Amino acid sequence: MTQTIRRLTTSWTWLLVLFTFASFVETVFWGQMSSFTPLYLPQLGVPAAQVAAWTGIIAAVASALGLPFLPFWGALADRWARQPLIVRSYLAHLLAGTLAILAGSVWVFLLARAVMTLSLGNSGLMMTTLSEQAPPRRLGLTFAIMNSAAPVGVFVGPLVGGPIVDRWGFRSLLLIDMVLMLLVIAALSLGYRDSFKGTNKASLLQMAGESVRLIWSDRRLRALFAALFVLFAGWIMATTFVPLAITALYHGDQPGSAVGLILGAGGVIAFVLSPVLGALADRYGVWRILITGSIVAVLLWPLPALATNLTTLGVAYAIVNGVTSGVFVVSFTALSNAATGEMRGRVMSFAYLPVNLGSMLGPAIGTLATKVSVFAVFPAAAVIMLLGVVLLLVARRTETA
Repeated sequence: MTQTIRRLTTSWTWLLVLFTFASFVETVFWGQMSSFTPLYLPQLGVPAAQVAAWTGIIAAVASALGLPFLPFWGALADRWARQPLIVRSYLAHLLAGTLAILAGSVWVFLLARAVMTLSLGNSGLMMTTLSEQAPPRRLGLTFAIMNSAAPVGVFVGPLVGGPIVDRWGFRSLLLIDMVLMLLVIAALSLGYRDSFKGTNKASLLQMAGESVRLIWSDRRLRALFAALFVLFAGWIMATTFVPLAITALYHGDQPGSAVGLILGAGGVIAFVLSPVLGALADRYGVWRILITGSIVAVLLWPLPALATNLTTLGVAYAIVNGVTSGVFVVSFTALSNAATGEMRGRVMSFAYLPVNLGSMLGPAIGTLATKVSVFAVFPAAAVIMLLGVVLLLVARRTETA
C-alpha cells in the first residue's frame, strides 16, 4: 500500500492531474474576481458612471504589485525547493480573498486584487517540475493540458459563480473560493514529493538579477517575451471589459448569471481547442501553430463589436477567445523550447510575465477605448494583437538565425 502511494505521488501523470486541478481552482478565482468586479464596485461606493474607469484602473494597477517580486520566486526555488514556493502562491490567494471579503471601500478591494499578484511564478515552477518528469515527446500535450485549466477556469468560474452572486452576493462566492483554496494548499503540501533540492547558495538578490539578465541577454528569449507581451496585452484588454459589454446588452435583474453564462460558453471552446492546438504543435511545429493561431485570432477579435444581442455576443466571444486561449497554451511550449538545460527553470518561472505585463498595459489602453464605447475594446484588441503577430514573426526569425 505504501509503495503504491509512493509510486502515485511520484508519477508524472498524477503530478499533471494535481497541477491542473490547482491551476483550475486558481483561475476560477481569478475569473470570478475579474468578471464580477464591475458588479461589485457599486456596492463599494463607486458611482455607475465611474465603474468602467475603475474596472480598468484596478486591473492595471493591481497587476503591478507582484512584478518586482517575480525574479525572487525562481531564485528562492533554486536556493531551497520548488514545492514551498508553489504552495506560497495559494497562500497569497487565501489572503487576497479574505481581504476582498472584508473590503469596505474600493481602496481595500484594490489592495486585495494587488495581493493576488504575489502568487506570480507558480505556473512556471509547476511546468519546470513537469518538464523534468514527463516524456519529452508528450511535453507539448502535457503543457497544453495543464495550461488549458487557465482559460477553462476563467470561464467556468463565472458560469458557476453568476447565480451565486445574484442570490447570495459576491462575498458569499469568495467564501466558497477560500474553502477551495484551503483544499488546494493541503493537496499541494501533502499530495506529491518533489525530488528537486536547490543547490545555488548565491545571494538571493544576485540570483534574482541573474534571472532577469538571463532573459534579457538571450536574443531569442527577449524577442519571444516581447512578442507575447504585446499579443496578450490585446487579449487581456478585451477580456477585462467583456462583463461591461454583456451588461450593456442585458437589462434583466440577474446580471451575474448573464455574465457567467456568456463567459462560461467560452470555456467550452477553450477546453476543446487548447489541447487540440497543443497536439497540433507537437505534430506540425510549435511556431507554425503559434503564428497561425495568432493570425486567426486577430481576424476574429473585431466580431464581438458587431453584436446586437447577447446571443451574437456570446457566440462571437466564445469562438475568438477559444482560439486565443489555444494560442496562450502553445506559447508555453515555445518558451520551454527556447530555454535549455539549467536555465529552463528560471525562464519558466517567468512564463506568465507576458500576461502579467499585458494585464497592466491592456486594461490601461482599454480604459481609454471605453470613452468611445465599451465595444471599441474589441477592434482595438485586434490592432494590438496584430502588432504582436509582427513581433512573433521577428522572434521566429531570431529563433532560426
